[in-house]
Amino acid sequence: MSTPAADAVDVALRTIAFERQGLEAMAEALRAQGDNGLGGAFRRAVGLISAATGRVIVTGLGKSGHVARKIAATLASTGQPAMFVHAAEASHGDLGMVQNGDVVIAISWSGETVELAAVITYAKRFAIPLIAVTANPDSALGREADVLLCLPNAPEACPNGLAPTTSTTMQLVIGDALAIALLESRQFSARDFQILHPGGKLGAKLAYVRDVMHRGERVPRIRMGAKMADAIVEMTSKGFGCVGVFDERDGLLGIITDGDLRRHLKSRLTIDTPVEEVMTRAPRTIAPDALVAEALELISHKISALLVVEAGAVVGIIHFHDLLRIGAA
Repeated sequence: MSTPAADAVDVALRTIAFERQGLEAMAEALRAQGDNGLGGAFRRAVGLISAATGRVIVTGLGKSGHVARKIAATLASTGQPAMFVHAAEASHGDLGMVQNGDVVIAISWSGETVELAAVITYAKRFAIPLIAVTANPDSALGREADVLLCLPNAPEACPNGLAPTTSTTMQLVIGDALAIALLESRQFSARDFQILHPGGKLGAKLAYVRDVMHRGERVPRIRMGAKMADAIVEMTSKGFGCVGVFDERDGLLGIITDGDLRRHLKSRLTIDTPVEEVMTRAPRTIAPDALVAEALELISHKISALLVVEAGAVVGIIHFHDLLRIGAA
């Protein structure tokens, strides 16, 4: 018999409440002072990984293994060399992936996952630092760890207390916290992120405006004192729906958009109207070294194109269609 929709929502809210309580307990443990607490251990884990000359090897089994795989992916995508090693496969040859200079993060809620025994033994034998993520400090994993990230033993959201729910959320979040702490310690920039994420919408948003903008004769320009007839011809020929108005020294004075044309059609606009009577002064612009994500944010505010300004001079133009073309929008 299926659960009524209202009851299903109640279950969802109860599940979220359980998992939130687990995260709040973990946050409180992190805040606790002292080297022996979770906060002190977390700092040591960050220091250990930062000092490593090799990779971070993240391992686990079952749901903890899935979390370990995601943590390894997050570390790698934020500039920390990392890889996942399946705990069961480790004792069948995959331990060869673990080398001197690496750091191992082993994840097990109970700390007694049998398949981790080979990883623990190997790490101790070859003096490879071992960071344990477990809720049981007295477990086989907890006792052998060089750094013990002991998570609060919060109840699972599962009514039977069996399905890993709260526990895996806490494991995932402590992994994210490690990744972000390491990222900030290395001053990992958006440009660094873009180098590792060249594909998809995320990579497109992290490209530079200068890599996408149109230059030179493609930029629609007209001089102050020109008539609207000239402005309309320039707007039409360049196809950006706007034209920049410049002084005799090529200084940007304003912009005329197709929106300005529509608004002024209700007044006495003619083809002989001077452009300065129609233009918008002090238009929004963007720098060539700005990220495409910033251009997308500005263009979303009822602007279809932005003039690109560097050292006071207009060097290009970027249009919403350009953002669509590269997959950023």
